[in-house]
Amino acid sequence: MGGLCDAGEEDVWRRSLERAGLGSHLTRVGMERLGFYVCVADLEDELIRALGPASVEAVLDTQGDLGSFRTFQKQPAWRNQSVERQLRRFMGSADRRKIRYARLLLDALDLDHVPRPLDGVLAHV
Repeated sequence: MGGLCDAGEEDVWRRSLERAGLGSHLTRVGMERLGFYVCVADLEDELIRALGPASVEAVLDTQGDLGSFRTFQKQPAWRNQSVERQLRRFMGSADRRKIRYARLLLDALDLDHVPRPLDGVLAHV
């Protein structure tokens, strides 16, 4: 048994693990001992950092979404943000894009650079 959650869901997961009788007053380290890992922000953030913006943009290009991403980057609210933040928001901005790109980014991932939370949960299970 194991799992991976977004940072915003950490407290929910912690309480659920405690209610299930898997520990009490669990810390993040305690959750990891049980096989439950927390992403810095979310899985997309982890994958974007692991791949780097250029590789993520290459994946967007293979899906025909690079032009849409360039248009998104020009929006006033996102113009001065880091490309990593732009990519993360772009992936969450359309129906099912987040789900579709999670798989595509995983496929593009070099197995020598798997993000720590993902590597931990995979090693655990």
